[in-house]
Amino acid sequence: MKIERFGDLNVCVAGGTDGDGGGGDGMLVVLLHGFGAPGTDLVPFARALDVPKGTRFAFPAAPLSLAAMGFGDDARAWWQIDMMRLQMQLATGSIDRLLNDVPDGLASAREKLLATLSALEAKLSVPPERVVLGGFSQGAMLSCDVALHSDRPFAGLVLLSGSLIAMGEWTPRMPARASLPVFQSHGTHDPILPYAAGERLHTALTAAGLTVNFHAFRGQHEIPMPVLDRLGQWLSAR
Repeated sequence: MKIERFGDLNVCVAGGTDGDGGGGDGMLVVLLHGFGAPGTDLVPFARALDVPKGTRFAFPAAPLSLAAMGFGDDARAWWQIDMMRLQMQLATGSIDRLLNDVPDGLASAREKLLATLSALEAKLSVPPERVVLGGFSQGAMLSCDVALHSDRPFAGLVLLSGSLIAMGEWTPRMPARASLPVFQSHGTHDPILPYAAGERLHTALTAAGLTVNFHAFRGQHEIPMPVLDRLGQWLSAR
């Protein structure tokens, strides 16, 4: 694998015929890490996922450093989150504020990711229709936001332990994406983003006509091996 600048973001590129994202005419899987994780957090997926030989992977690092907030030197975020405030809100048993929130910094993160996707497609010679976009937690939310604010013909969308947010913006845009295949997973005991938030996203997408391959698992805010196995099968089918 190698780390290179694409647009405004550093990206770890792996897979392909040379292990560094080179060669082949297969699929490019772009996966975004969650809040507080390093840019390389999901890189092991390039080997863990059972996908066709030659599949390429790109793992962008979020633009914001959280080092000054005590998260660690390599911790990053797509936009800032007040975790204590979020947990206090969720402790009341209501997720309405989370579902309707349009985070400060979401639009900026979207524009940066779109520029990075264009740079990846150009340099790796991958047409947009062979790109699968997805992520975990905050990365899943940004992936969904980008898919709904773009007309790029993605091959698929992967939402791992994400949530419905910006409901007023997202919901009207969903029917235009009715042909986009979606893989979604969520832990039934997730203490960070409640399972109900993932369910609401699933319900909204299916109501808009999207086909969602949904996997609930008995676990927390994580990506267990059974989910990776199913995700590999889903990616291979793309």
